[in-house]
Amino acid sequence: MTSTLPDAPRRWTQAPGPRFAAKTALDALCWVLAIVVAQLVRFELEYERVALVGTVLLCVIAVVAQLIVAYLWSYYHGLHSFGSFYEAKQLIVVALIVTAILIAVNAVFGVAWGVPRSTTVIAFPFAIVFMGITRYVKRLFVDSRSRPIEAQRVLVYGAGALGMSIIPRLMRDPQSPYLPVGVIDDDPSKRNFRIASVAVVGTGADLVAAVKRTGAQALIISIADVDNDFIRQVSERADEAKLRVLVVPPIDTMLAPGTGESAPSLRDLNVEDFIGRNTVDLQVESIAGYLTGKRVLVTGAGGSIGSEIARQVNQFGPAELVLLDRDETGLHTTQLSISGHGLLDTKEVVLADIRDLPSLMEIFEDRRPDVVFHAAALKHAPMLEQYPDEAWKNNVLGTLNVLNAARAVGVGTFVNISTDKAANPTTVLGYSKRIAEKLTAWMSAQETDARYLSVRFGNVIGSRGSAIPAFTAQIEAGGPVTVTHPDVTRFFMTIPEASKLVIQAGAIGDPGEVLILDMGRPVRILDVAKRMIAASGKDVEIVYTGLRHGEKLHEVLIDTDEIADRSKHPKVSHTRIQPLDPALLDIAVWRETIADEGAGTHHLVQ
Repeated sequence: MTSTLPDAPRRWTQAPGPRFAAKTALDALCWVLAIVVAQLVRFELEYERVALVGTVLLCVIAVVAQLIVAYLWSYYHGLHSFGSFYEAKQLIVVALIVTAILIAVNAVFGVAWGVPRSTTVIAFPFAIVFMGITRYVKRLFVDSRSRPIEAQRVLVYGAGALGMSIIPRLMRDPQSPYLPVGVIDDDPSKRNFRIASVAVVGTGADLVAAVKRTGAQALIISIADVDNDFIRQVSERADEAKLRVLVVPPIDTMLAPGTGESAPSLRDLNVEDFIGRNTVDLQVESIAGYLTGKRVLVTGAGGSIGSEIARQVNQFGPAELVLLDRDETGLHTTQLSISGHGLLDTKEVVLADIRDLPSLMEIFEDRRPDVVFHAAALKHAPMLEQYPDEAWKNNVLGTLNVLNAARAVGVGTFVNISTDKAANPTTVLGYSKRIAEKLTAWMSAQETDARYLSVRFGNVIGSRGSAIPAFTAQIEAGGPVTVTHPDVTRFFMTIPEASKLVIQAGAIGDPGEVLILDMGRPVRILDVAKRMIAASGKDVEIVYTGLRHGEKLHEVLIDTDEIADRSKHPKVSHTRIQPLDPALLDIAVWRETIADEGAGTHHLVQ
């Protein structure tokens, strides 16, 4: 039986090529020069005292020893990039071993050859210096000639750890389309700082001047966990300087297996980078154990939020995941994203309408879920203003149907998806979702005493019907981009973040509560439109259409009568809402609510 040491040096598996010959020749020359210089130093530059034959013999032994030791250590095998610190460490080890061999040889033959014993000791540092110089010069030469002529000149914003990782990789990769020509950093102490020969050329306030000085065509933001406000400010300055703005991928992506020494995959700014605020880490993995091994049902599983909830729930190993929706196309897409196929012939997909109580009861009796995420809803506010009875049938009675079905089979956790428009409601959508919250609270307090709660959040970037896809389509069509009012603001969050909150709510929420994510500061819709137009590079007009019926200038997350606290998570608020007995539901009162914009409807929406 044979064994292999884990750190055993690798040998050449094919004949050495020109690079090997060049490296060995350079190192051989360095040893010859080191020994000659050592002799001259030893004899205080009296070259006539140098023993020529003995010096030649010592040089030959040094060259042979270098080749043998380098072979045994696979020094020229390319284990480390040429001129790197890792190669320098190996160079010193090999040189020390060669020096030890020379000392031993010189101790035996030095007197006969006329070579002082101190020569080999003096030669060691000179050999290291000479070999280091050859590598440095070669690296400068390679860096200077490897960049494609068409490489885009870029400034790198950030001289921290990420910048010090990005810039050398961009410089070393001959295929990189970007050539760093300067660094931007707001730290005054880095005024004369250099990274891989690229100098700091100013702060963010000096961006326009830096572009004129360096001829840069793009700006790379290389700051980890950068704040969205900062990105917006930098992006505005870049627009003034006519710079394309790029961002680096997350550090874990850069360090993923297979990335090697190549330049990182940079990307253009997208709307998520400058809208809203930094994504909140809700640490779903640590608290979502209530899903593992349980039967989970998601209504509205074909929608943008419901499908993402289903995908995230699937990661926690539920005993069964039931996808319920009346949209067969949406179910097909969701099943494809989870199972890798969209055959629609398995029990995980259920085609049903939440308005149909008998059908829901049959499904719940058959599948008997432990956890329900209720994401099915009508949510297009302008459409519901035209057809308010549809909001009543779907968002109010449909939610009550799902609640009744859940109660019938003893569902332990029920999470109702709500919206910020349910706080101080002024639209049909807001009224209907607030009533759904109140029904959920009633079912928890009066009927089940189980964890039945609601989750309230603002606009979701990329969801169906949100402003972002609409702006994208309008910009692609050449405009105009329509904005209701120049001062209108909204809260924003990403689809994955919204879905994580929903999942987390099932673990940290108490029965009957409404949970609200800290969504930071609201964002002006006009600013979003302007940034998206600027990023597109097109000249697109913005047209103001006026606020629609019931539309708020500024949304709120907490109702004026609600008191919120953050006792369980610094980014999640908990509040209570007055339960509503379903026996009090009356479509006539609902229609009065819509007609009078909420007047006299205390028992429904207050």
